[in-house]
Amino acid sequence: MTNDHRFIAHRRDEWYAVARSGRLRERPLAATLFGTPIVVFRAAGRVSALVDRCPHRNVPLSLGRVRGAHVQCAYHGWEFDGDGQCCAIPGLVGEVRAHERRATSFACREGQGFVWVWGEPESEPTRDPFRFPYAEEKGWTTAREELEVRASLHATAENALDVPHTAFLHGGLFRSETRARREVEVLVRRFEDRVEAEYVGESRPPGIVAKLLAPRGGEVIHFDRFLLPSVAQVEYRLGDSGLCISAALTPLEDYRTKLFIAFSYRLPIPGWMVRPILRSFAMRIFRQDAWMLARQTETIERFGEESYKFTEIDVLAAQIFELLRDGRVPQRAGAEPRRLRMTV
Repeated sequence: MTNDHRFIAHRRDEWYAVARSGRLRERPLAATLFGTPIVVFRAAGRVSALVDRCPHRNVPLSLGRVRGAHVQCAYHGWEFDGDGQCCAIPGLVGEVRAHERRATSFACREGQGFVWVWGEPESEPTRDPFRFPYAEEKGWTTAREELEVRASLHATAENALDVPHTAFLHGGLFRSETRARREVEVLVRRFEDRVEAEYVGESRPPGIVAKLLAPRGGEVIHFDRFLLPSVAQVEYRLGDSGLCISAALTPLEDYRTKLFIAFSYRLPIPGWMVRPILRSFAMRIFRQDAWMLARQTETIERFGEESYKFTEIDVLAAQIFELLRDGRVPQRAGAEPRRLRMTV
């Protein structure tokens, strides 16, 4: 097919995670956002982001080093501050600062173990970055990971919040194709910047993680959420126990997405004891999803188009599609949730 019918929707005037804080050390760090190479660095206590290209000779600034409050190019030693201003040119006698010598800058913030970049260069943010729930709450343990997938942001978000596939792709780890299904009610609520599905009457899924969360079984409170611009969130609660996985999705390119993930959990036993088990379990599921998403992308490229069909049990898929396409749309206050039934 020659026509290109692909769904690529990115909200550029938003915050996107580009790195875990722990990766920012003495050297600059290369990252990517919307296909644009970015250099992120910590200098004099400030985290900054510039386009990863020295305006002098097009060399990546990420090859350089941090020097005082600046990042220094490895080729000729030009230095730039966090706003992109050229502050030093070794050997030059005369004025250093000039507009044509500036490097393009991005607004940059750090919080909760992640570095965030505003998607529009040389512009002032209009809101704060996403904050991970429970990440700083007493009694909760939080682990942070990152993973890259070969898929669009839309497909990645839909996959993360898609219940029906779990019994097939993750059978034995989470749900099971052969296990008797139970009918549940799903309440879907749409807000200005997010959509949420609440699963009512869901029994504890099989698997070791579910047993840790609910050792005596019973019904769990289960929420799936998508929040603009790109956060997929799954939350389980049972009594005083809880598990919340939030993935901030960053579009590296149209069909390359990076997930910056915060796993927050509260269990009857100390968090450090179960952290290796939870990490191993979660990363195995994410790798299975990454493999399937890559096959999906290969098919899209082969046919030259995306084609989706939605049913009621694709609970959030169409809503995610609409949010990414339309952005923030004020909703009627107090709107009743959409109700549907499915088996899980």
